[in-house]
Amino acid sequence: MSEVPVRVGVRVAPQHCTYKQMREAWLRAEEAGADTLFTWDHFYPLYGDADGAHFECWSLLAAIAEATERIHFGALVTCNSYRNPNLLADMARTVDQISGGRLILGLGSGWFERDYTEYGYEFGTPITRLHAFRDALPVIHERLGKLNPPPVRGSIPMLIGGGGERVMLRLVAQWASTWHAFGAPEVIAHKSRVLDEHCAAIGRDPAEIERSVMVTGEDIAKGYLDRYHEIGATHIVAIAKEPDFDLADLRRVLAWRESLA
Repeated sequence: MSEVPVRVGVRVAPQHCTYKQMREAWLRAEEAGADTLFTWDHFYPLYGDADGAHFECWSLLAAIAEATERIHFGALVTCNSYRNPNLLADMARTVDQISGGRLILGLGSGWFERDYTEYGYEFGTPITRLHAFRDALPVIHERLGKLNPPPVRGSIPMLIGGGGERVMLRLVAQWASTWHAFGAPEVIAHKSRVLDEHCAAIGRDPAEIERSVMVTGEDIAKGYLDRYHEIGATHIVAIAKEPDFDLADLRRVLAWRESLA
């Protein structure tokens, strides 16, 4: 098993709830001992009532920055298509400053077609969205280096979500401090090996990239936590389901982490 300390996070989705319910969940997660807290970047619910209540991602990240004190937080993940990359970098720097240096800049290439069509963005194809993402990453990096004041820590840790083996994982190797993925342990193990190969090709130590996975209650019941840890995942994100945002799964993952000691 990895000797790297395990971080435990929770996702609080911005759908089918009130702002008050979300804010209370953020504070409860911080009090429970979570290391990280995530929302998502969409304009409509992903499941349940398709036209149900929903809130915008980066407005909420600014609110999390102000409401919490210790927890690190971000989006799983920001859609590259929705914001000019220079603007996104400035937004991220500002939220990072508000939080005292706790922002995780979670990024991805986008996939939810309704967001695009309803808000007037060109949906394109997976390839065109991926190429736009590839082109945005150096722009974001450059802009973060120009802003005054700069990010609190000098830079903002970048999380990239996605599993495309030819391009996306190569971008993870180039830019990310955290790779976030979905899938059964054997799928994550395979893609993690591919990521290691991309790191070797550019001369980067793969140990510099944290491996992050999201788990459901079913995953926990199946014993996946140990299996994910065995293949090198050191960031486990539980789900708190709306609208009540029960933290039972978060507490299970926290208890599992304690058992590792």
